[in-house]
Amino acid sequence: MEQRCDALSDNIKGIITNYGTGREFLLPILNDINIKFGHISENTLVEISKQMDIAIGEIHGVMTFYSYLNHNKLGKYVIRLCKTITCDMKDKDLIVKSLQRELGISFGETTDDGKFSLEYTNCLGLCDKAPAMLINDKAYYSLNPEKIYEIIGMYKGGKVWVLKILF
Repeated sequence: MEQRCDALSDNIKGIITNYGTGREFLLPILNDINIKFGHISENTLVEISKQMDIAIGEIHGVMTFYSYLNHNKLGKYVIRLCKTITCDMKDKDLIVKSLQRELGISFGETTDDGKFSLEYTNCLGLCDKAPAMLINDKAYYSLNPEKIYEIIGMYKGGKVWVLKILF
């Protein structure tokens, strides 16, 4: 366990060294750690707090404000569905039900195989093409249950590259 803690500490120190310990660098540091580890654990928050001399509560406040900073390990494909009123008005509930049925999980959960996670997110800036979602960094819009079935099917089948042609 001691060796694992040292490795975590060293990894975080390397990232912090790239930026500096000022508060203005907290968000880019959190982002880099999130990318490197896939999430930011409680142990990581403690280590950041020690190394940057910033209260854990302050770091946690930044973490909870930005929806792309993950507290828990998420799936290989993170599906983020827009939760704004525009998407609500365009039958977002049908998309929610379709995603949950197709993946067998609820929002805030990850499939048992670790392949998919369902999350809500704030506006994606695609209000004119609502409802919209992201799968990792790829946007999908003008969604309906049939499109959800096709999109998820391609990700399940490992044929994600086809999506660039179809959508």
